[in-house]
Amino acid sequence: MNNLKLIFKKLCFFLPVLFIAYSCSNDERNNEEIVFTQTELKAILETDNKTGGVDIALYNLFSNQNSNGKSTSEECYSAVYSETGYTATFNNCVLNGTENVHGTLTVTYDLQGEEGAFTASYVDFYVGETKINGSRSYVFSTNTDQNSITFEVTSEMMIEMEDGSIISDSGTKSTTITFDETFSYSIDGTWTVVYEGNTYNVTINSSLISDISCSYISSGDMNVSKNGLSINVDFGDGSCDDVAMLTYPNGVEEEINLKD
Repeated sequence: MNNLKLIFKKLCFFLPVLFIAYSCSNDERNNEEIVFTQTELKAILETDNKTGGVDIALYNLFSNQNSNGKSTSEECYSAVYSETGYTATFNNCVLNGTENVHGTLTVTYDLQGEEGAFTASYVDFYVGETKINGSRSYVFSTNTDQNSITFEVTSEMMIEMEDGSIISDSGTKSTTITFDETFSYSIDGTWTVVYEGNTYNVTINSSLISDISCSYISSGDMNVSKNGLSINVDFGDGSCDDVAMLTYPNGVEEEINLKD
């Protein structure tokens, strides 16, 4: 646990950039033949984009898990601990660059001996005007050289956006952050999103990789199956740019812009 705490001090400075890199713009397109858009790409990454700042705070609180029967208070949130976890209350404030965060979460520790594991339950929890329900389970581990941390998040979430649209997200994403000269990260996983009547099954084929100096994912690719139609999204060869390449089943390629 001490190793996890030391790595987390570095993680606090790095993760806000990672969550910015996750987000994509939703600019309108005029080409009516496009079957996969920026808005859809944003939707399949929306859960992590919305909960990123909260994830950091939850891990920070988890690091104090020996505080049974005690309470802690920060400017933006407070927590009361028990033998099995803690209850965290967020006070309608900006947290790690997010929109205003408001509501109460129940966090339960993994009592099966898995160090660095807990589950957070969201009930009508708000990030800005977005309402979140569901659960996210977290497992954290450090590599033996202590220069990197891997966290695996398994989600079963329902997000209600400000415009009333619903996004559901279920599956597992694994992120490894390496604290080298450039602070690089890689993302793997498989998950399913349901959005505006469409089902998207996402599989990362080659780890999505970038570093803190780049605002976008710079390499790696994933397959997105939209209602059975499989599309490959290729983020490039490592160059930092705001372009990804879509490849449709018929071999047609199209560039998609990631810039806000």
